[in-house]
Amino acid sequence: MSRELLNARRLLCPLPVIRTQDKVKQLRVGDQLEVVCTDPGVMHDIPAWCRINGHKVLEAISSDGEYTIILEVGE
Repeated sequence: MSRELLNARRLLCPLPVIRTQDKVKQLRVGDQLEVVCTDPGVMHDIPAWCRINGHKVLEAISSDGEYTIILEVGE
């Protein structure tokens, strides 16, 4: 299992989700991806995308105008 970081700061919807999708395609099942954003919409959009695509949100953190989603890649 590996853990990758995706910097999606200063990107607006739908780009954080698109970048997340592109990065997940490069990862293996069980890998983790930490997505750091400044668009508050990701707190809804990325978890919804994960549910639809079989990935698991491990953590969703909001702090000082940054939003971090940590997900585990599913099958």
